[in-house]
Amino acid sequence: MKILGTDIGGTKVSVCLADDEKILGRSRFPAADFPGPAATLAEIARRARALMAGQHIERIGISCAGPLDSSRGVVLSPPNMPGWDNVPVCEILARELGAPARLENDANAAALAEWQFGAGRGTRHMVFLTCSTGMGGGLILDGRLYRGRRDFAGEVGHLRLTDDGPKLYDKAGSFEAWASGTGLALQTGRSAEELARAARAGEAQAIAAITRAGEMLGRGIAILCDVLNPEIVVCGTLAVHLGDMYLEPARRVVAAEALDPCPIVPAQLTDDLPERAAIAVALGD
Repeated sequence: MKILGTDIGGTKVSVCLADDEKILGRSRFPAADFPGPAATLAEIARRARALMAGQHIERIGISCAGPLDSSRGVVLSPPNMPGWDNVPVCEILARELGAPARLENDANAAALAEWQFGAGRGTRHMVFLTCSTGMGGGLILDGRLYRGRRDFAGEVGHLRLTDDGPKLYDKAGSFEAWASGTGLALQTGRSAEELARAARAGEAQAIAAITRAGEMLGRGIAILCDVLNPEIVVCGTLAVHLGDMYLEPARRVVAAEALDPCPIVPAQLTDDLPERAAIAVALGD
C-alpha cells in the first residue's frame, strides 16, 4: 500500500512516500522558508507530487504540533506555529493529493511509530515520553492509541511532581520543568548537549543535574506505572542522547516507588522519526 506522510513542525517539515513500512523517498525543508499554512501546505503538496511521480497513493498521514482536533483533521493553534489557526489540513491535502488523510499530534504520532516500528513493537500497553524540548506523551492502551476527550491525553508534562521547584506553564515543580530539555536549561542555564559533554568529562555539577532530572523522570514514570500499568515505557530524545546517565536514576526510582515496575528504554527511531511518525498515522492503530 502506497502512503504519503508529512510531519509539520514549527522548525522543519518532512514529506515522504512509503510502501507500507518501506520508505521510498523523502524530502525535508525549513518551515521558515514557507511561512504560514497556505504556503507550507502548497509546498508539501508540490514535494509530495514529485515523490509520487504519477503513482497512486491510498492514504495520507499527517503528524503536527498540537493542539489539534484529530477527529475533524483540523490544526487549532500550535504556539510555535503562528497563523495555524483552525486549519483543515486533512481536507486540504486530501483534495490536493487525491487520498484520505489522517491527523495526529506529534507526540501521539511518535508513540504510534515506536509502537509499530520501534522499541514498543509487539506490546499492547506502552507509554511513550518525548523527553525532548518538552515532556509530551503518547499512550497505547490495550493495543490502541488513547487520545482522550479532546486529544489532550498524554499531556504528562503538566503533572506536578513537587510543591516547589523550576516553573514552566505557570506551574512550579512540573514533570516538564524537572525532566525535559527546557527544564534542564531552566535549572542550570545550559543545554542538555552542554551538560552531557560536561558530565562525560567528569564535571560533578553536570552529573548531579542529569541525575536529578533522571530521578524526576522516574517519579513521573512511577505515577504512570501505577495509573496505567504499561508493559514498557519508551523515552525519546534525552534518553537517546544521555543514555544511562538519565535513565538509570529513573529506573532506580521506579523500582522503589511503582507497584508494578516495567522496563524503561530509549526510543529506537531517531533520524527517520518524522517520516515514521507520519507513516504510522496513515497506517492507524
